[in-house]
Amino acid sequence: MTIEILPDAKALALRAADVFALAAQAAAAARGRLAAALSGGETPRALYHALARQQFAQKVPWRRVHLYWSDERCVPPGDPASNYGMAHEAFIKHVPIAAANVHRMQGEREPEAAALAYDEELRALAKLERPASDVPVFDLVLLGLGRDGHTASLFPHSPALDEEDRFCVATEAPGGSPRLTLTLPVINSARRVMVMASGADKAGMVAEVFEGFRLPKAVPAQAVAPVKGQLLWLLDEDAAAELSSTARG
Repeated sequence: MTIEILPDAKALALRAADVFALAAQAAAAARGRLAAALSGGETPRALYHALARQQFAQKVPWRRVHLYWSDERCVPPGDPASNYGMAHEAFIKHVPIAAANVHRMQGEREPEAAALAYDEELRALAKLERPASDVPVFDLVLLGLGRDGHTASLFPHSPALDEEDRFCVATEAPGGSPRLTLTLPVINSARRVMVMASGADKAGMVAEVFEGFRLPKAVPAQAVAPVKGQLLWLLDEDAAAELSSTARG
């Protein structure tokens, strides 16, 4: 695991965009395609705006990029709450990526039906590995961190945290709003996972993730631990404010 602390949210977004571009180049060269799972939230939004900028857009081989999602709200794609809709407006519509390469979760469908459909799409991705894999292997999974310790739509004490066979499940956020989420076996099979957190309101939970008791059922972000891949945490100074000097490296 690597922790990088950037001066502010803008620097974090630019660093994340650079990581995305380099991952895309490396995956395209090695395997002919990049499979990336995107996240929702304000910190990823800043990354997506950066990807639409010419300095990064020109570095990404968009025709070899396949976009998936780590989670989604159960709303139509045009709804302001849609993670797909946010990414589409922020960068997808501004870059030369084929529509067939954008694999969104169908949040407008009944949640269980949508989860099963995405599970099948992920199984198709697994078969593209050489040799074929039992679990989809993303080149890059982007995640955020909630103030309650959730990541993707894996919330504290959710049954989704115990799922071992399904790759995508329907779940609920606190308060009962339906969501779709990748499961931990998928996230932890990725070649690289990048978790982004910015803002002083995340500082307490960032410290809890790294220096608190290991309680992944209560702090789901602690369960993010790629089996063979790399784990990169990108924090701005505000989010890292409560980390000890030891954790900061």
